[in-house]
Amino acid sequence: MSTFFDNMNETVGRFFGTPAFKLARREDPTTSHEAAQAVDTTKLERIVYEAIQSFPEGCISDEVLEALPDHRYSSITPRYKALLQKGFIEITGTKEGRSGRNQRVMRAL
Repeated sequence: MSTFFDNMNETVGRFFGTPAFKLARREDPTTSHEAAQAVDTTKLERIVYEAIQSFPEGCISDEVLEALPDHRYSSITPRYKALLQKGFIEITGTKEGRSGRNQRVMRAL
């Protein structure tokens, strides 16, 4: 028998996640395609979205990375584009980051 939470997990899986073929170019080596297959983009997009959502006024990448210290930079930053394209987040401006350069301010919708 299906429960509410089973249905919710199925719904989340339909919205979060990026197909592996979008993560590697056709001309990339086999190892890149294998790595793309191994990435759980559904889980990562949800984690990054929840981190951004925890900043009601918006946040920059530095803040997201600080909020997710157990995750690598290369696992987190590619999720911004997917979340933006899917309409989960918006860009509201820019703010200076730790490097002194401006970063986009992201806000969850």
